[in-house]
Amino acid sequence: MGAADDIVFEVRGRLGLVTLNRPQALNAFTLDMYRRFDPVLRAWAADPAIAAVAVRGAGDRAFCAGGDIRAIYEAGRGLGPDPSLTASFFREEYRLIRRVHRYPKPYLALIDGITMGGGAGVSLNGRYRVATERTVLAMPETGIGLFPDVGATHFLNRCPGRIGRYMGLSGARLRAADALYCGLATHFVPRERLDALIAALAAGEGGDVAAVLAGFGGDPGAAPVAARQAAIDRVFAADAVEAILAALAAETGDDADWARQTRAELAGKSPTSQKIFLRQMILGHGFELEAALMLEYRMSQHVMAGLDFYEGVRALIIDRDQRPAWRPATLAEVDAATVDAYFAPLGEGELTFD
Repeated sequence: MGAADDIVFEVRGRLGLVTLNRPQALNAFTLDMYRRFDPVLRAWAADPAIAAVAVRGAGDRAFCAGGDIRAIYEAGRGLGPDPSLTASFFREEYRLIRRVHRYPKPYLALIDGITMGGGAGVSLNGRYRVATERTVLAMPETGIGLFPDVGATHFLNRCPGRIGRYMGLSGARLRAADALYCGLATHFVPRERLDALIAALAAGEGGDVAAVLAGFGGDPGAAPVAARQAAIDRVFAADAVEAILAALAAETGDDADWARQTRAELAGKSPTSQKIFLRQMILGHGFELEAALMLEYRMSQHVMAGLDFYEGVRALIIDRDQRPAWRPATLAEVDAATVDAYFAPLGEGELTFD
């Protein structure tokens, strides 16, 4: 399979259908895929024969597990053919996400399977997000020295209470019921009915999408995160990572085991990533998507000039020793000035939209 096959575009009746087609890589986006996706979305938006657009992932494991982190790592380390990829990847990814968010026709993402990072970007920012019993949704970027981006400033801040902070700091994985509870998914459809859903959308009018989805809906059951809501809100209310860790350590009763496990998860993440993510959530509270993406692009370029992203990718993806040596190594060493630097303006390098 060549690069041209990595993303497949079809027109089925009234439906424009996009298939992310890298199942061996959990359908992770390459820059070329973003570059091929954007003009098709533009064309379909202007085509009166297309009533709606749907995007899905190939294979049995993932909708999309993110972006091509290895390629960005190699570019930043001078190992790839295009050193500018550390800027162009994020810039073009974020512009496509904005197009998805403002799309003038119904846009549906079938988030069947693993949905993380860039996969969340092209799904959670769209109008309809259809989860299945196999949905696994997470934003685990603090574990590779990055931060939850692709509009996470916008969509995580809109989760109930402090669940967005919990997801971004810990990398917690949500299933379908939790995604619906958090507003990250809009509908639940059993996986075995997705092909029939696509056929129904292909046969219908754009204005009927909500009705079509309602006819395919199912019940994913109770949302475990809802039962944990009070503890999450209590613990993650603090505006300092150190205070959150202290609150987790102080939890007792029914939430003690969850708090102990969550604290252990946070301990393995990049201290810098945790602190800049929490600042990001505070600064970006109430941001519309465009402002969120502009903030995140600024942060991304400072991360690309730092150390932890490359060390995190080395440890988790390249060498797979699972032993990242974060620098700074502790939260105490990540002072306010260090955090401030990740939000410094980029001058002419800021993200813009057409």
